Amino acid sequence: VQLQASGGGLVQPGGSLRLSCAASGSMFSIIVMGWYRQAPGSQRELVATITSGGTIKYADSVKGRFTISRDNAKNTVYLQMSSLKPEDAAVYYCNMKIIVRRFTDYDDYWGQGTQVTVSS
Repeated sequence: VQLQASGGGLVQPGGSLRLSCAASGSMFSIIVMGWYRQAPGSQRELVATITSGGTIKYADSVKGRFTISRDNAKNTVYLQMSSLKPEDAAVYYCNMKIIVRRFTDYDDYWGQGTQVTVSS
């Protein structure tokens, strides 16, 4: 299983970006998809997650500005980011908890990270 993230870049404060992350390979089920971020000198933090049943969780810092969604048919998770602030700048990582084979536990998979820079 591999995760491929895309969509980062440079945006001005107040702007928007959309991140995507697609999983490929043989798998039985993706139970949770999510996004994390890590700024220089900081620990990686949760941004948003979405379960297979559609339950969504956001970090307080992004509530009302970011929207996570998933396309199960495409094994893809999206993060629509709006009203971006300089403090949102970080490397964003997608994460998926995937059951590769039926009747086994899930494993954590990470994308390669995509840089988001918010600057005027």
